Formats: sequence, structure tokens, C-alpha cells
Amino acid sequence: QVQLVESGGGLVQAGGSLRLSCAASGRTFSSSGMGWFRQAPGKEREFVATINWSGGSTYYADSVKGRFTISRDNAKNTVYLQMNSLKPEDTAVYYCAAALGLSYYSSRGAYKYWGQGTQVTVSS
Repeated sequence: QVQLVESGGGLVQAGGSLRLSCAASGRTFSSSGMGWFRQAPGKEREFVATINWSGGSTYYADSVKGRFTISRDNAKNTVYLQMNSLKPEDTAVYYCAAALGLSYYSSRGAYKYWGQGTQVTVSS
């Protein structure tokens, strides 16, 4: 079984920044595409960002493009989400996910393993 543990969430004012981390164990991290998703109360879990196995390819939801950056450090088995210029609508529980494939994926169905989530709250 793959274990994914998110950290770095918290409360921040609009316009501020946070960096989320996702530490992975239990499989070959460097062979997996990774993604970040988020879920606000009463809404479906939505795609945020994804990165391929090497970190060379990324893709973002339009709502976060230009503000968020996904990256990975395979030596540390960790994927990051740097969030800048945060808005109140970014408030959600953020989830890290690992795919079986090497590529980057924006669909929830591509991901087999999920973390427990970390809360991000942006105040206005």
C-alpha cells in the first residue's frame, strides 16, 4: 500500500502564500505521476495541478494557473504545491494523489492512491 501524507496547510490572508508538501512511501515514487486536488464544502473534488514522473511536464487548472506551482523532489519522495496570490475561493481541503502511470493526469480516475488531505483557509 502507498502512503501519502500532506502537510503545510493553514490559515492565510488573501494575497498570501502557502507551500503544501506530500511525502510518499510504500512504492517507487519516481515512477508515478502525481496530482493535487481540492474539495470545498458542498462541492466535488476538483483538479488543481499535476506533474509527470520526472517533473519535466506540468499541467494546471485554469483557476490556479499563474498562481500555483507543482514540483517534485524524487530523492526525497516528496511533491510540493507552492500557492501564491491566494484567494478566498482557494479555501478547501487539498489532497495529494499518486497515479500508476508515468504521465501527468487531470482526471480523478487516473489516481489510485490518495492522502488524507490538509485544510487551506484563505481569509479576505
